[in-house]
Amino acid sequence: MNFRRALVPVVAVLAGLLPAVVVVEQASAVTKMTHSQATAIFSAAGITWSSSGNCSDWNNSTCTSFTNINDTTVYGVRTLKQSSGCAVNITGGTETGHASGTYSHRNGYKVDISKYTCVGNYIRNTFTYIGVRGDGAPQWESGAGNVYADEGNHWDITYHNCGGC
Repeated sequence: MNFRRALVPVVAVLAGLLPAVVVVEQASAVTKMTHSQATAIFSAAGITWSSSGNCSDWNNSTCTSFTNINDTTVYGVRTLKQSSGCAVNITGGTETGHASGTYSHRNGYKVDISKYTCVGNYIRNTFTYIGVRGDGAPQWESGAGNVYADEGNHWDITYHNCGGC
């Protein structure tokens, strides 16, 4: 929840500037996409994807699958591609084999992308460095709150929203 949006009306009510009816923003439900829906959006945006197994089965760790990916993740990758002007190749999606957790690959919040110079420079020069993750990966955070972790041979990106799509 964006506390600034909730705090301003509350302060205005207390100051007598607004009536006592305050609308509180609710967290929106996550919308899941099929693999086909996601690939159509990626293709239209010029985003590529690859897997070591040359497959898309989300139960096979050598595949790259977008089954049950969050729409905000799909649109977030598209925003990264459009904003950076860089080539973006996704190497990891919702397939099995990634770390678990609420904001995980399997739950549709994360993708891995190839570590190209252009996109790396864009992330480092545009977003805010926020220190290293528990596993030692340096991280950058966008103004939208999405987190880009440099895992050495690829970028691990957590999308909490689409980043202004």
